[in-house]
Amino acid sequence: MPRTDKTLFEQLQMSDTEISQRMALLELSQNDLNLLSQQKTLIENNIDQIVEEFYQRQTAIDEIALLIGDADTLSRLNAAQRHYVIDLFTGQYGHDYVNNRLRIGMIHKRIGVEPKLYLSAVKSLKELISATLSKEIQNSQVLDATLNALDKLLYFDITLVFDTYIDCLIGEVEAAKQRAEDYASSLEVTVAERTKQLEEQTKHDPLTNLYNQGFMQEIFKKELALAQRHNTPLTLLYFDVDDFKQINDLHGHLKGDEVLKFIGQVLLHTIRDSDLPCRCGGDEFCVILPDCSLDDAQTVCQKITDKFSQEYPDFSISIGLAQTGPNQYSDAATLINEADQKMYQAKSSHGIQVQS
Repeated sequence: MPRTDKTLFEQLQMSDTEISQRMALLELSQNDLNLLSQQKTLIENNIDQIVEEFYQRQTAIDEIALLIGDADTLSRLNAAQRHYVIDLFTGQYGHDYVNNRLRIGMIHKRIGVEPKLYLSAVKSLKELISATLSKEIQNSQVLDATLNALDKLLYFDITLVFDTYIDCLIGEVEAAKQRAEDYASSLEVTVAERTKQLEEQTKHDPLTNLYNQGFMQEIFKKELALAQRHNTPLTLLYFDVDDFKQINDLHGHLKGDEVLKFIGQVLLHTIRDSDLPCRCGGDEFCVILPDCSLDDAQTVCQKITDKFSQEYPDFSISIGLAQTGPNQYSDAATLINEADQKMYQAKSSHGIQVQS
């Protein structure tokens, strides 16, 4: 249940038993409470003088005057203080009395009244009430007993007020802790996401968004081992852009980059999800085709060359294909060298060529 659905009495898990135990610790007896309630009329008759002098003393303290701030607030505080003082002598010290005292602590904490200022105010109020009682009660034994009872009840009030002070502080600490934990959690997520991004960046070529040469060498060995384990063929498609230096020289490096980016897009949108497209460096590319024969690879090459020719009819690419497995398997270096040689064989003919 949210805190706002509970009274302070419930939030602090107060009970009639707890109230009785606190009073017992302070030796605040029913006889003491009866003595106080007998002076209710006396206090009501003098309440204006008590509260007026109380706030004269309080507003003379700069720290308190700053907290009060203005005449309207002082007027509301006067009314609240009247109720507080009279409540001390009502004879009713149960659930409602305790809850009201707890609220006083909460309000004081929220508006920034430090414990030292609160205790100073209680001392001042006690002096004023005691002076009024001393002036009006003629029987010295009754006066002493009443002052002693008042002293115990004010101590009782202080314990309640400080309970809410402490509860508010604990709440602030828990809220700060939760904020710190939430921040740490969000930071962990951010760091994890950033780490993942950085890891991905180390695998990819920034221009084409294909895998880079370093990652290709790492993943190629794993794919070869996997093909051998499952006894399936693996084909390597290796190609570059014919006369790429001339494209840069005649059309500029921006045009060259445009061509390379387009090749990256073609590969990403043409091949299977299981295929691994890489930029080997410069204008050289390769695609690792797991579980793919030379015949199937020819179909992939046809799609790539068709799209390239449509976009750049004046340029061409040369592709070399090399297959390993399923009967005998070459290592990565051997397969790359074979595909590279096939690519150069394809270059012997003009225009887009595929050599397998």
